[in-house]
Amino acid sequence: MVLKLRLTKGRREALTGILFTLPFAIGFVFFFLHPFWQSIRFSLSQLKIVSGGYILEGVGLANYRTALVVNADFLRVFVEAVGRILIDVPLIVIFSFFAANLLNQKFKGRTIARVVFFLPVILGAGIVLQMEQTDYIMGQLRSGAVESGVLSGAVLRQFLYELRIPEASLDFVIEAVDRIPEIIRASGVQILIFLAGLQSIPRSLYEAADVEGFTGWECFWLITLPMLSPLILTNAIYTIIDSFTTPTNPLVKLVRETAFGGGGYGLSSAMGVLYFLAIAIILLIAGAIISKFVFYEE
Repeated sequence: MVLKLRLTKGRREALTGILFTLPFAIGFVFFFLHPFWQSIRFSLSQLKIVSGGYILEGVGLANYRTALVVNADFLRVFVEAVGRILIDVPLIVIFSFFAANLLNQKFKGRTIARVVFFLPVILGAGIVLQMEQTDYIMGQLRSGAVESGVLSGAVLRQFLYELRIPEASLDFVIEAVDRIPEIIRASGVQILIFLAGLQSIPRSLYEAADVEGFTGWECFWLITLPMLSPLILTNAIYTIIDSFTTPTNPLVKLVRETAFGGGGYGLSSAMGVLYFLAIAIILLIAGAIISKFVFYEE
């Protein structure tokens, strides 16, 4: 006799959500929970290497005090990293959103265009990224092109100033232009997510809007944007985490160099824990703000 469970729609949705998050929960418990707890222990101790392993001597919050008060680089690099994220995240989400809308249109070579936009994700992974970063010749060519190009900082600032753009917006625009290659490289996954969302929107909505006489602009604001608002939240959260944990992040480099450069594992772990708490707070604030504008289809 087969037992049939009758679940309400709410319980089915809750069960689906649990099943989707179960792999992460299992992976966190078996692979990340112990290293995370060990990092907290290291941050509250001084690690000494002895024959056969290491010993921990408790020092309380001394490592945190050193990171925040004594170390000359941590707070400066931390503020710079957070400021960089505040600029990068809106630019990446906006660029990937409109790039996905363009790539969703029907035109010849659409598949190739999609591959081109996703290539930076592959090229920015692992050994390829390290090869690019250590390529001295390419670095010199890129720096020379920027210095002699039309969009160099001084020329662009003068051009925008003549257009009567507010002084407060000049630095943001110039920073955004200087970071265009990095923004494109960091947008591949987000573009794919938005593309999947665009293709999941029922065509009947656009057909009904066309019958009602909606313009393309009205369809964008009243259908496309609300239906993709949950994915805007998803991509914003993903972009924040990806930006904070990328190997090119100067704060990640500082934490790594502190551990192996004489600062010790205790101080390095304290920096890592502070960094983790900052990321968690920023994620909570960003999630709470964006969630207010998210539309969920019933």
